[in-house]
Amino acid sequence: MLTGSSSLCVIHLPLAAVSLWAGMQSKSKWSPGPGVKILGIALAGDDGWVVSATGSAIGICPDCGRRSRSRHGWSNRSLQDLPVQGQSVTVNLLLSRWRCARRECARRTFTDRLPTVAAPYARRTRRVGEIVGLLGHSTGGRPGERLMERLGMPVSDDTILRQLKRDAAGAQRNSEIRVVGIDDWSWRRATSYGTIVVDLERRSVIDILDDRSVESAAKWLRDHPSIEVVSRDRCGLYAQAIREGAPQAQQVADRFHLVQNLRSAIEEQMSLSGRATGRAILSEDAIVDAATHRRRARLAHRQSRQEIFDALHALRQEGLSYSEIARRTGYERRSVTKWLKFEAPPNRRRAALNRTSPWYFEAFLAQCWNDGNRRGRHLFHDVKQHGYTGSFANLERLLGAWRRAERRQTDDVPPTALSRSRFENPKPVMQFRQWLPQRCASSREAC
Repeated sequence: MLTGSSSLCVIHLPLAAVSLWAGMQSKSKWSPGPGVKILGIALAGDDGWVVSATGSAIGICPDCGRRSRSRHGWSNRSLQDLPVQGQSVTVNLLLSRWRCARRECARRTFTDRLPTVAAPYARRTRRVGEIVGLLGHSTGGRPGERLMERLGMPVSDDTILRQLKRDAAGAQRNSEIRVVGIDDWSWRRATSYGTIVVDLERRSVIDILDDRSVESAAKWLRDHPSIEVVSRDRCGLYAQAIREGAPQAQQVADRFHLVQNLRSAIEEQMSLSGRATGRAILSEDAIVDAATHRRRARLAHRQSRQEIFDALHALRQEGLSYSEIARRTGYERRSVTKWLKFEAPPNRRRAALNRTSPWYFEAFLAQCWNDGNRRGRHLFHDVKQHGYTGSFANLERLLGAWRRAERRQTDDVPPTALSRSRFENPKPVMQFRQWLPQRCASSREAC
């Protein structure tokens, strides 16, 4: 502000402006990095400081590396830089567009590159981007936005989140992947499935494949030879993909299936007789009570499904549409449509049997059982010759059910009648042996 007569002028400046006026005498201190020449500095009121700058006087082709002084045109970039005295600083950078003098070069024109100052197409310098990333990691989106505004570097919360994602993607590209988890996931439930790959060390999703086939998973693993450990479920599809695409990697079970295996082993041990002590860990009454509880639970589930089925059909008979029935009951419209097409509650779907299940070889095992071959190891060896790829424990579960059914049958027969039937008339025993596997199969289907 100017005051006084024409012969005497007094300039009133704020104290901060006086201190910055001395700093502006050395324009190089305002440069955001090497290769940038400062032309002028101006205070634009509420908009903060505006720094005018230009690039180098010589261009270097990024493809062939040849220097060029033939200027083709100009381009402008506006970059946000570090604040001064709490006020924002904007660098208006005037860059040259050069012609490449080498005829063999495929690039005809190029712009000045300033990799140490700012990334291509960026709207702020690299040092401001580092501060945005640090504050975003520590505070988050909206708190970071308020803090950056107070520091004189206004950015939005969306910009902070984009910076975090950009930094994470760059760190992922620059680092090797060692431990991954692979599993299937649903693009659309019960319709189409894909494959998701997760970096377990950084706890981030690496890639999502379009399908869950062996070929696509094996191709992805071959493209990442640095993988050392792969965590997967018990699906044989991904096991085959790992053997083909990453044979050097060690396959491990994920945490969920480890706990599930532990639970299955405990339940099996609790229901069978203890081999070390020669006595049952659970009493016979406890085993019977557990089986009774399971039967009651299955019956209650069937009754509940029947009640739901009747309620849906009753609402349909009232003239309600599928969408209205879904809104009133809370079920999905697709489920309502499926249930209304049946005259009885639909049965639960069961997975198709494969060679890892002993039930796949039920006929062969039943024939061996009826022929008197009832030792688990002998049957395991025989069924392996026919293509069984499962474990001995799975086979023992089937044989254990047959043995328990046989013991219950023999307990119901009086001892005198049983001994007399064994020696005098062997035909009922053979009929019982033929009936036992059929009875177990029917009970499995009923469950």
